[in-house]
Amino acid sequence: MNIRHNDALREKLASEYVLGTLKGGARRRFESWLQDDAALRRAVAEWQDRLCPLAEMTPAISPSAQVWRAIEKRLDQSGAQAAQLQPGKRTGWKDSLDFWRRLGVASTALAAMLMVVLLARDPAVNLAAPTSIAVLTDDQARTAMVITGDARRGQLTVKVVAPQTVGSDRSLELWALPKDGAPRSLGLVAANAVVTLTLPKNMSPQSIPALAISLEPKGGSPNPNGPTGPVLMKGAWVQI
Repeated sequence: MNIRHNDALREKLASEYVLGTLKGGARRRFESWLQDDAALRRAVAEWQDRLCPLAEMTPAISPSAQVWRAIEKRLDQSGAQAAQLQPGKRTGWKDSLDFWRRLGVASTALAAMLMVVLLARDPAVNLAAPTSIAVLTDDQARTAMVITGDARRGQLTVKVVAPQTVGSDRSLELWALPKDGAPRSLGLVAANAVVTLTLPKNMSPQSIPALAISLEPKGGSPNPNGPTGPVLMKGAWVQI
């Protein structure tokens, strides 16, 4: 299969690879393509950047004894299978690299789902049926805001993860960054509170791949065609 000139298929495979839903022979074949395709590796890296920050919102939870026993059982099985494939070599569960790789990818996908669940359970967030999400990070890759979109209600919910310090003469403004054309203002957001804004009907991840927050004069940017102040954070706008 030649996927070099099929951008839609390349994006689909890259996203499934990062989520862990690309399995078996298809996954091994994709990994072989990665070795000689720098653009495909960049696509995978971009999907990792979109999804990995979601884990930062997931609080630490201590697994129950039953969960640990199930993990140990599966690790022992993985080690036994590896030993059978290499007679004479003693292989324990710690040497099962493939298992750990699968576990890491699965954890990333689980973090994405937990992000939506946690937001939905937050009483301060009116989140019924999110269809899109953006995790905005600052210039040091720290998660600062999480924005969800509910297409049915036509709402954007902006939740502050890391409270911002903003002077009384300044405002934070949310921008949609379209594939073509100038940035579009979506409204002002709070520095340390949940804000609900209107979700434009034509604001899909296909047409708006990213969102950003800029620091503007009080009341917002005086330029209708884009921010005038520094961009403090940004992130990919993806469908869920």
